[in-house]
Amino acid sequence: MTLSIIPVHGIPEVRPRDDLVGLLLQALRATREEVVDGDVLVIAQKVVSKSEGRVVRLADVVPSQQALAMATESGKDARQLEVVLGERGVLIVETRHGFVCANAGVDRSNAGAPDTVVLLPVDPDASAARIRDEIGERAHATVAVVITDTFGRAWREGHTNVAIGIAGLPALKRYIGQRDPEGYELRVTEIAVADEIAAAAELVMGKLDRCPVAIVRGLTFEDSDETAQEYVRPAARDMFR
Repeated sequence: MTLSIIPVHGIPEVRPRDDLVGLLLQALRATREEVVDGDVLVIAQKVVSKSEGRVVRLADVVPSQQALAMATESGKDARQLEVVLGERGVLIVETRHGFVCANAGVDRSNAGAPDTVVLLPVDPDASAARIRDEIGERAHATVAVVITDTFGRAWREGHTNVAIGIAGLPALKRYIGQRDPEGYELRVTEIAVADEIAAAAELVMGKLDRCPVAIVRGLTFEDSDETAQEYVRPAARDMFR
């Protein structure tokens, strides 16, 4: 298998209520590129959130007493802490989606304006499905969509892109019950396929390159209705709880 990862440059700063798919298709036409059946579109969460209006001006935020107290202790902006609290937590938290990440995914970087934060999409899997459907209708191509965000990792330094929304491909490739060349039966192995796609795409997207979309081409996969919720580990098997 040979994979190609194609960065999609030329997407302008995305604003609330912008036609994200239209901007994507326009950027593809400008570079004489197009999506084809079987492509995986990898899209940074920030542009999805912005197009869906998940942007908060900190000047409009009135911090609560809890946020003020936490700001005094941590040295963080009380207004941003208030936004995080509204997303059900602060610092290392479990979001409303079930993801465990820093600051509930509330982030100032690449927000598009000063003194502004961007929240995660309300339902990243639904966002991915909507984008997939629109690409099918407007570009006449059957693609998969992965919406990504950058997470830290419990056991390793550094951050990596992970899938927070999926449409059209499996989240996990399951080897349980299969045997290796020596005949050993695999009992727990499940490969996080969508996370691997997200991480690979970040190599051409970058954090500062203003390239929020990439196309992964050449991957063989079956259509699936799995979502990123497959990655949410049940509390009973979460070693950090």
